[in-house]
Amino acid sequence: MKIAISTEGTELTDKMDTRFGRAKGFVIYDTESGKAEYIDNKQNLESAQGAGIQSARTVIDAGAEALITGNVGPKAFTTLNSAKIDIYLFNGGTINDAITAFKDGKLTKTTDSNVEGHW
Repeated sequence: MKIAISTEGTELTDKMDTRFGRAKGFVIYDTESGKAEYIDNKQNLESAQGAGIQSARTVIDAGAEALITGNVGPKAFTTLNSAKIDIYLFNGGTINDAITAFKDGKLTKTTDSNVEGHW
């Protein structure tokens, strides 16, 4: 399974970015192979509007089946949900911390956005 994690950096030891739409990037982690790939999100980070929807498209296009982030707005949630991507909220820690919590079953799938748009 491929998991997208919003991140402030490119390495698994880097901190998660608690923002989704305006995250600096995403690490796509494959739980079967243990391989990780970084995807830059600069184009959406600097976007005047629509960052959540465009970041959702980035995650969808990367083939992720799940997303771990700190916060997700209503438009991004709807876009991800329509693509059948499970969304898990995790605040604080590194990408490795988020992956471990996911693998250990400590994260709960969210059923709605947790912040307003343009957060």
